[in-house]
Parts: sequence; C-alpha cells; structure tokens
Amino acid sequence: MKNLLILFFFLSFSLHAQYSVKGTLNPVKKYSWVLLYKVEGAKQVFIKNTQIETEGNTGVFKFNLPKDTKIGSYRITYDLKSDGFIDFLFNKENVEIELDPSNPNTTTVFKESTENIVYSKFLKETSFAQNNIDSLQGSYFKNKANNTKEAYRNWVDKLQKIEQQYLVRSQGMLVYHFIKATDRFNAPEIAKLPEEYLSNSIDHFFDQIDFSNNILYNSSFLIDRISDFIFYLHYSENSDTQEELYKKAAGIVLKKIKNSSFRAAVIEFLITQFSEFKNTPTVDYLFNNHFNKLPQEDQNNVFKKKILEKMSVNIGRVAPDFSWTENGKEFQLSSLNDELSYLIIFYSTECSHCLREIPEIHEYMKDKTNTKVIAFAMETSDKTWINYQLKMPEWHHVLGLGKWENPTARTYQINSTPTYFILGIDKQIISIPETIDDLKLVLRELN
Repeated sequence: MKNLLILFFFLSFSLHAQYSVKGTLNPVKKYSWVLLYKVEGAKQVFIKNTQIETEGNTGVFKFNLPKDTKIGSYRITYDLKSDGFIDFLFNKENVEIELDPSNPNTTTVFKESTENIVYSKFLKETSFAQNNIDSLQGSYFKNKANNTKEAYRNWVDKLQKIEQQYLVRSQGMLVYHFIKATDRFNAPEIAKLPEEYLSNSIDHFFDQIDFSNNILYNSSFLIDRISDFIFYLHYSENSDTQEELYKKAAGIVLKKIKNSSFRAAVIEFLITQFSEFKNTPTVDYLFNNHFNKLPQEDQNNVFKKKILEKMSVNIGRVAPDFSWTENGKEFQLSSLNDELSYLIIFYSTECSHCLREIPEIHEYMKDKTNTKVIAFAMETSDKTWINYQLKMPEWHHVLGLGKWENPTARTYQINSTPTYFILGIDKQIISIPETIDDLKLVLRELN
C-alpha cells in the first residue's frame, strides 16, 4: 500500500511538474508587463503574459510552462510601443535571462539553459572572429599588404575551427540547426576588389540555410536572414538601380522557399517593409509578380486591400479622385485641366499653424502660374470657412465637413494639418512636402 502511495505521488508530481522561464530587467524603467509568444513561421502565437515585480530599479518576472510545452523558438516582449523583445530557445529545460531592456542585443545573459548558453557563446566567439576577417578585408582594399593576406587566412581558419567545435558540441541539441545555418561563407583567399567580396557574400549567403527545416522555419532566424540579404547586401545610391536590386534580391529569396504558406508569409513581410518605406514600385512588383501568383488559399485579400489603401496616396500613385461644388459649379479632381500641375492643401481654420502658413503660401503662389491650388478645408462647420476662403479668390476651395472623419481626408490618410500633395498634369502624385520650405522648393522647380 505504501509503495502504491509513493507511485501515485510520483505520477501526480510528474503530471503537474513545470518548466520556468525567469527574467530580470535592469533597469526596469517603465515596463510593467511581459508577454510570451511562440514563433511559428513569420508569425507570433500568444502564449501568456505576466506582471513584472519591481524591486528598486530592477524588474523580475516568471512564466511557468507545463511539461507538454512545445520545443522551439519563443519571444518575450516587454515593450509593445518600441518593439522591445528578446528571443530564446526552449527545449525542455528551465530558462533564466538577465538584460538591460534598453539594449538587449549586447546585454542579454542567459544564467540557465544549456541551449541558450551554448548559442550565445557561439555567437559571441564567431562574431569576434568574423569582425576580424571583415576588418582585414577592408584594410586590404586600401593597402594590399602580404601580412594582411596571411592574417586573413589565419582568422578564416580560426573561425572554421570554432564553428566545427560548436557543431560537435551541439549534436542532438535544438541549437545545432541554428549553428549550422549561421555558418557564413568566407573565401579562402582575401578578395582583391570590393566587387569580388560583395559578389561572394551574395552568391554564398544561403549556402548553409535549409528553408525546409521546420526548426528554422518556426523561429525568427529565416526572416532575419532574408532581411539582411535584401536590405543590407543590396544597396545603390542610384534610386533606379536600387529598385532593380530589391526586385532581384526578393526573387532570389522567394525562389528558395518551397513551402507555399511560408512563401506567402515572407511576401507579406516584404510588402509590409517596403510599404513602411513608401516604396510604391517595389510593393507593386511584389504584388504583381509574387503575391498574385500564390495559390488562392494563400492570398490574404484583407492584407492586400489594407496595403493598397495605405499606398494609394504615395508618390507615383494617381491621386484619389474627389468632387466638389464651387459657386454652383461641379468640379472633379480627375477632370481638371486648367494647369500643368496642382497643389492640394488639406488644412483647417481651427488649426493655428494652418492660419500662419496658408497666407504665406497664397502670397508665394501669386507668380506661380503653372500650378493651381485646391484648398481642402477640414471643418466641423462652415461658419468660419465661408469668409476665410474668400481671401484666396484664385484658388479652388473645397469644404470637407466632418474634419478628421471626412471621407476624402480619410482616403488621403490625413492625420495632421496642413498636409500638402503636389500633382502632375495627369494627377499623379509627384511630391508630398513635409514643410512649407520643402513645398516652396518643389513649386520653384515646377514654375
């Protein structure tokens, strides 16, 4: 009977035993909650959240995870506003982390967890060696000394030995897959020209990365490497060349991804990034050449609609059409043909900044005969506007009631006044000046 009770107690304990993920933020500053996510593909799946316990300038938190918690890559987010987070690997062991949340990349220390301790040591040692290799390569471009070539070969050899040691050490561990995929190509001999060095980096960037590896797939690793490849290895000061480099790089990446759902996620990620840069040509390229060719079940039409609406008022787009009545006559933006260019000003008589700038612009525009102004007043009522618009008789005037909720203002994504759009004769947006000085510079070129 006693043995049965001991067995029952042991089984009960095993079923309820937990793993812990503990963290210390120092200094804790303004943070009060942390959220735990599991990384799956290009997305994050919420697991749980917990409150930070503050002790002086330090914050401590702890998550308890059940025994059946899936192994893989996880993310702790402590600052949603500025995207403050730390990633870690979970493989059926307790994890303890210490970091300064204002600089997690250089301050994170794993106090417990063999997987993460091994990985952080590997990254530290290989980064040191790689920095020496890159530094020697840069020096050689300036001064082709033989001792630099020899030092380069020595550091490449050292790096390869470090990588091999960690591959052996991590056999059977989760981190093995990341260590193998992190292996960066370094030519056995130093490159004589920067073009050769860059070409080697691009051509061999994905040599050790298996895009079909589910462990890599369910982490931030692949997305991080894709970002590095597209945004850091493909750069040109010429804007047209830059566009072609982005398109070429995206094509190389997407060709390597066989999993359709992950390819869709990567395309959405890239479109989101380029939309943040207001890069209309590349967004259009990704939609037309990649997103629209996905299987129907992988096309997120809600996402597409949202992005296209967001990009509808970017440079290069035809300005969204709208109509208005002026002195009993109907006007429509798309039908205007009285000038070679147009300036749309979204303003409000309730905006003191607008009331300072609008008269200045009106005076400045008196000799700008190639540009017609469309003054769109975002108002809660027409009471003040009726008399105010009479001060600028040469302009088109539009009353937009509802102010911020006015449909046209929302279409143009107006969140501050005044906001300026300069259009060509075909109503294509050619500039979105941020200041009145920027506006004057563009108008000077057009007139």
